[in-house]
Amino acid sequence: MDHSQAPVLEALQAYHDSGQLPFTPPGHKQARGVDPRVTAVLGETIFRSDVLAVGGLDDRASSGGVLERAEQLMADAVGAAQTFFSTCGSSLSVKAAMLSVAGPHEKLLIGRDAHKSVVAGLILSGIRPVWVEPQWDEELRLAHPPSPRAFADAFAAHPDARGALVVTPTPYGTCTDLATLARICHDHGKPLIVDEAWGAHLPFHPDLPTWAMDAGADVCVTSIHKMGSGLEQSSVFHLQGDLIAPELLKERADLFSTTSPSVLIYAALDGWRRQMVEQGREIYDRTLELADCLRSRVSAIEGLRVHGRDDFCGPGRAFDADPLQLMVDVSGLRTGGYQIADRLRGHHQINVGLADHRRIGVQLTHADDEQTTGRLLAALRDLQGRTAELPPPPRIPIPSPADLRLEQALLPRDAFFGRAEHVPWQKAAGRVTAELLTPYPPGIPAALPGERLTDKVLRYLHAGVEGGMVVPDAADPSLETVRVVVDDA
Repeated sequence: MDHSQAPVLEALQAYHDSGQLPFTPPGHKQARGVDPRVTAVLGETIFRSDVLAVGGLDDRASSGGVLERAEQLMADAVGAAQTFFSTCGSSLSVKAAMLSVAGPHEKLLIGRDAHKSVVAGLILSGIRPVWVEPQWDEELRLAHPPSPRAFADAFAAHPDARGALVVTPTPYGTCTDLATLARICHDHGKPLIVDEAWGAHLPFHPDLPTWAMDAGADVCVTSIHKMGSGLEQSSVFHLQGDLIAPELLKERADLFSTTSPSVLIYAALDGWRRQMVEQGREIYDRTLELADCLRSRVSAIEGLRVHGRDDFCGPGRAFDADPLQLMVDVSGLRTGGYQIADRLRGHHQINVGLADHRRIGVQLTHADDEQTTGRLLAALRDLQGRTAELPPPPRIPIPSPADLRLEQALLPRDAFFGRAEHVPWQKAAGRVTAELLTPYPPGIPAALPGERLTDKVLRYLHAGVEGGMVVPDAADPSLETVRVVVDDA
């Protein structure tokens, strides 16, 4: 296919050039009605290009096939059979994928390190999760994706499961062996869904981890805004094979999609695809070299340790790791990751993508260069000389993997929509949670609706909040109280 084309961008330019006059939404009428104080910040161009997808970018019957051609080009760019654009983020896309594989009360094998959007899909659908345990790194105190063997064991125990869902790369950049996992699923005649939200860049350079379609996955969900040049909320989901009908996947996506999609998001997706096809190899040659250089320089700062493949990959750990996700252990500075993240923002105007009790996560993309990494290095070096000013590390009693694993006493849907009450966190042990309790970022629930709370998990979460953890999903973010299912018994 001719990847010099950008159908959405070209249609948008034609819309402007032909002098179209809308008596339709959006009501600002291509910026004419926008308060000048708004355009002073946002500019007029955004509003001029904020047009209807149907009856604006294309006619009322979509006879121009603008979006369809853009999606075909995206599929061709990455080697998928079919691609769908989403303007509601991968949070929508993963729900559509789940509902195309399983229905109410049917089983789906899911890695327990799934994002909260997966849990939302369980709540909305009534799917019965069969949780597959991540690989816990006792030394580093973090979880890697579940191994293929763990999924094989889950299929053996639950042969009626409709398919499997795994998150890879994780927010820490670690990956499972997708090719082996895909073979296991297909040996059972079941599809594999991959939540690859952090992997938009993976198809475009051979030195990056193998991406889901190349590994044989059936559906892959990708957030272009995370590691690509998409606007926030931009996502694509790719399909291949014959285990999921494309019309079924599209139908499920329509259940969640907005009927007023953003042409701005479509246009950015279209342009990013063209850039990657034409320049992606060259761009990531430079970006990977930049990442290697930054990794070396940060490692030379006393008190900091940058995790590499040797730390993350190997037997009982991850299969691969994304070199553009730099995980920096700050415990050598005698403080915590939450505290360093706050310090970098407050004193250096630098925001990191992830923080936990002992690490910060630095996300590099094709947009970074010597100037941005140099500023980060200067800020990190400044920390070295200011250890006396840094708060002490948080005292967070992280439970063992066995203690983190909670009993699924009710379906997530039943618990979420059931009768609930608020109780003091000290009295919530033994009760079934009616809400998501999700440290964010990265957004992986420590407890989800239907799970029976334990004292160790409650103490971990409460101490985490006191130590800088944010749990925004909780009805009471301070976690002084917890929302639990009313115990009618």
